Amino acid sequence: MSQPSSPLATSATGSFTPELFAAHLASVAHLPAWWLDRKRAAWDRFTALPLPKRTDESWRFATLTGLKLDGYTLPPAVTPAELGHAPIGIATAGKLVFANNRLVAAEPISAELAQQGVIFETLQNALLKHGDLVKAHLLAQPPKQGSEKFSALHTALLADGAFVYLPKGVELALPLAVFHYAAGPGAAVFPHTLVIAEEGAKATVVDFFRSADAGAHFACGRNDLYASHSAQLTYVAAQTWSRESLSFQSNSTVARRDARVLALNLHLGGRQSRHESHSQLQAPGAHSEMLALTVAHGTQEFDQRTLQIHQAPHTSSNLLYKNALLASAKTIFSGLIVVDPDAQKTDAYQSNRNLMLSDDAEANSLPGLEIQANDVRCTHGATSSRIDAEQEFYLQARGIPKADADELLTFGFFEEVLSKLDHAPLHDALIDLIKIKFNPPV
Repeated sequence: MSQPSSPLATSATGSFTPELFAAHLASVAHLPAWWLDRKRAAWDRFTALPLPKRTDESWRFATLTGLKLDGYTLPPAVTPAELGHAPIGIATAGKLVFANNRLVAAEPISAELAQQGVIFETLQNALLKHGDLVKAHLLAQPPKQGSEKFSALHTALLADGAFVYLPKGVELALPLAVFHYAAGPGAAVFPHTLVIAEEGAKATVVDFFRSADAGAHFACGRNDLYASHSAQLTYVAAQTWSRESLSFQSNSTVARRDARVLALNLHLGGRQSRHESHSQLQAPGAHSEMLALTVAHGTQEFDQRTLQIHQAPHTSSNLLYKNALLASAKTIFSGLIVVDPDAQKTDAYQSNRNLMLSDDAEANSLPGLEIQANDVRCTHGATSSRIDAEQEFYLQARGIPKADADELLTFGFFEEVLSKLDHAPLHDALIDLIKIKFNPPV
């Protein structure tokens, strides 16, 4: 399936040539015709849309020179042994491991959960066996935050992913875990996770995005979360792509009446990483908790764009994004709360807080409101500050080196977000990943 870079490739499509797309389409020819038609239309959109320009408001402050699409390819298959898949140290209800856009390992759910109607399998299998259900929710919400070109590329080249279906009233005691790996020089991967929680269902789903080596990878992913009436869904994503990778990830959340969705994204890897999160509160009582933690080091750039849309009365949302910046790293946060005219009694909150651990780091914050109703409570804000000098001195006076003191204080800064997880082993697993970022293996 791999195709070499074409010398005639334009800058707007890079190595993603018509020949590469044709080879991909042939590899998924067994999938439903409606899905293949959607992929062809997405490819046409990708080739027609330009790369982001400096004048695009939705890309304000972003470093556009690093968004070149040359040098990437659809990589060959790898075996689990070549992958070096590492466990996460928590018990799970089921596990899927994808590498280079293919399933390479799985731990199925129990027979008891299967008998209750829970589905946890590959997206390809779901397209073949549950086509109507997938068609109703897969990529159902169009992108609205600037990455339309990359979203189209994701749809066009999406080969496989995870499908989670939670029937009415079913509750999972343990998380479902999905791993997405990129392996090999210039590997381009398109991870996807689709979660459908029916009325009253409750579950936790965790995505891990990883690089199997230190190469320059291209990751263009998406997740779709649908929470029906009174469903409770927790979604956690931990991104540890290689330091040379270019990453685009988007999240779409739909919450219905009295549903509660908590999404926590941990951003650690990548040379340049953009994450877009779009949450829609569509019926009274719906609630969305949007959380993120970022550790930016070296010359890394993390670009975060969020959209909270309240479409019905008596809905609520809470957004808290925290970034810790070291060396000459850069973060961008641009968030918008939208309240539709009928969404009276909306309660929405948005906060971006940046902890500056270096004089050379740069944090940009653009919180915003667009309110079309007259009986709402909406607040937003952003702060950037250094570590409290007295706290740092207190730790150093007790023999703790400055670097270790700063790390401890950063974990204290992050705990407000991490404490919102009600699953202690998952909480600890995320802390371990952050510790690795501060103290990488030799």
